[in-house]
Amino acid sequence: MSPVYPFDDAATARAVVDERGLLAEWNEGARRLLGWAPEEVVGGPAGRLLAEGAQAPAVPAEHRWTGTLDLRHRDGHTVPVWLLAHHRRPEDGGDWLLVTPLEGGPAPAPDDPLLRAQLLQSPCAVAVYDGRLRLHAVNDAMAEVIGVSGERLRGLRHSEIGGRPHSQDIESYMLRVLDTGRSHDVRTYVSTGEDERLSAWLARVSPVKDADGRVLGVCVAVHDFTEQYRARERLQLVNEASARIGTTLDVTRTAQELADVCVPSLADFVSVYLVDPPEQDGELPIGPLKVPVSLRRVAHRSAGPGEPEAMFPPGRSEVYPAVSPQGAALLAGQPIVVSQQSGDLEKWLAWDPERVLLARRLGIHSTMSVPILARGVTLGVAVFTRFQHPHPFMPDDVLLAEDVTARAAVCIDNARRYSRERETALALQRSLLPRSLPRTAGVQAASRYLPAARADVGGDWFDVIPLSGMRVALVVGDVIGHGVRASAAMGRLRTAVRTLADIDLAPDELLTHLDDVVVRMSAEGGDDGPGEVGATCLYAVYDPVSRRCTLARAGHPSPVLLPPDGPPHRIDLPAGPPLGLGGLPFESAVLELREDSVLSFYTDGLLESRERDVEAGYRLLCAALAAGAGSLEETCDRVLHALLPGGSAGDDVALLLARTKGLPASQVATWDIPDDPSLVAPIRKQVVEQLDDWGLSMAAFTAELVVSELVTNAIRYGAPPIRLRLIHDETHLICEVSDTSSTAPHLRRAKTWDEGGRGLLLVAQLTQRWGSRHTPEGKTIWAELSLLDGE
Repeated sequence: MSPVYPFDDAATARAVVDERGLLAEWNEGARRLLGWAPEEVVGGPAGRLLAEGAQAPAVPAEHRWTGTLDLRHRDGHTVPVWLLAHHRRPEDGGDWLLVTPLEGGPAPAPDDPLLRAQLLQSPCAVAVYDGRLRLHAVNDAMAEVIGVSGERLRGLRHSEIGGRPHSQDIESYMLRVLDTGRSHDVRTYVSTGEDERLSAWLARVSPVKDADGRVLGVCVAVHDFTEQYRARERLQLVNEASARIGTTLDVTRTAQELADVCVPSLADFVSVYLVDPPEQDGELPIGPLKVPVSLRRVAHRSAGPGEPEAMFPPGRSEVYPAVSPQGAALLAGQPIVVSQQSGDLEKWLAWDPERVLLARRLGIHSTMSVPILARGVTLGVAVFTRFQHPHPFMPDDVLLAEDVTARAAVCIDNARRYSRERETALALQRSLLPRSLPRTAGVQAASRYLPAARADVGGDWFDVIPLSGMRVALVVGDVIGHGVRASAAMGRLRTAVRTLADIDLAPDELLTHLDDVVVRMSAEGGDDGPGEVGATCLYAVYDPVSRRCTLARAGHPSPVLLPPDGPPHRIDLPAGPPLGLGGLPFESAVLELREDSVLSFYTDGLLESRERDVEAGYRLLCAALAAGAGSLEETCDRVLHALLPGGSAGDDVALLLARTKGLPASQVATWDIPDDPSLVAPIRKQVVEQLDDWGLSMAAFTAELVVSELVTNAIRYGAPPIRLRLIHDETHLICEVSDTSSTAPHLRRAKTWDEGGRGLLLVAQLTQRWGSRHTPEGKTIWAELSLLDGE
């Protein structure tokens, strides 16, 4: 049922004209004005109501029209009518509403009570000042704002009524209005009421003029827009929090940003505490925490210098019971506000006498503890404290703190999750990378690995792999992508490279097999199905006997060579496709390297940067390599300092430096073996004599047995020509027997009555390691003996 209002419908003449110009409505007031009954005019053209000779007004473009029309009364006489016409929107009908008052009446008398009430009872606070800017009158609303009756204040200036600096500012505007006769708007912020809270006011200062336009005084009308001002302040702080909190994926930095944003706009001191995750699984439970709880202060900020409010620096943990504001907030899962005004501040701080003394000394009068919650997990608590700010925390302050803290909580949780995944990836990465580089006769090596500073850990890796014949393999690679998946893929590829290197494949062949591995990894994918896996790799094999280095690369940057007496330069290698494309060939290149040449292998994160292009990075790398002598460790540090001066990189960086060494001819002995088993004994004798010449007589017995077995095996199962080579350095003696047969031997266990089959088993028992490798001419069987005691 519609509400009934005390409106007299006949006091206004009202009609509606539709889009076709037909009358659609005609009320009682219209009948009183022109005498036509509704049934006589509704549905007919509105134009027939015009008096004879009157012109219909042009339809205006705007939505309202006013003017006077001569209309025809029912009895035939002409009635001049002032009309107010509204053109309504299409969704409201698109018609015209025509109205005119029937009972305007004469102007109100000076003693009309409604006219007198327009000033006194107006909800807008109004004060009138005379030509001397002395208070003449105030209405009830202004008297309530001032807090004193207007009768008591009459005759005082505004500055005397307010008694504050901003009162003098407003008085200066009043004087300007008095002099110029033009109105002026002023925004002012004053403390009013019993709690002296800051209020925002908009004052319209207008001249009061007589009938001749002379300025007699000033009228000041003020409007309280405190709520809008506070809402804007809250919105501004929330927007600032959105922009300033979460700029990094660092938990401590994000917590510090929360504290920085809220001081001094919301509190005089803010401290942020986080819950340390349990050691067993590193995950925080969902829902409120159990108390007492151990909290670690990770950040704080003070409005004053020296941070006197901080009882201890960030990084320290402390246990908080349920009777503390922190513990109570975490237990309840909602903010806890305590203040002196409510009388519960010291009660809540009583669990720690030192905090009570600190609160008294600093004048702390209000604290607010807000839980830091994200995705159902309680991460910690933010504590807001006031001592310089005169007012306690109010409900709107609590809502604001909750909003800002909630935004920070999501950022902290993201940073925490990122940090945990990053630490997992780093731990995986470090466990998969070599902890130390092996000492080899072929190269002296040094390396550096630097994880990305602002991104997930990538899949960069390097390796130094000792091969047979004193040779050494140098590897550097980069898995495309970041995170745990990239680190795991890197580990699989590093293992695959070591496995393929163990069977002594040539660099281009090894990359072909490694490409197949990456293709299979892409097909296998992970828990969410197949996924693309890509990588680049550079594989090099250096032989210290021939001093040749064979290199092949799969989409990886070319290494830089620093000769012993020349400038560094990039080695020109066939590029090769990245790993994972499948079916494309790889090419090798062979270099003759002089002793003390330095090979520099690296991933693209070393050269690439937002501040420079790759070529600029290459020039810096060459300059760092050429800058003076020194150890490889010093050179690694110099390279990183030159290309990454801040100690951080946008992508992972792997750097491997290798200084080549050569074995002198005096440490290598070679014999051509006749295809006659009866001549094995003279060969054994020559081997013993050679070992005596080298001063390795202590290894003669074992070496003689190994050479005898390998040579006999080659004569019996291989194909001539057959060659024996002995190589030694300070720690190892290597025996190699080569022939032109491609058939590789295999170890087997002979039965009790078998006459043969024990040769390779004996070699395996006597040597540190043994194996075979294919060569362009056939194969080589090798065995390695340790020259160190106890090995």
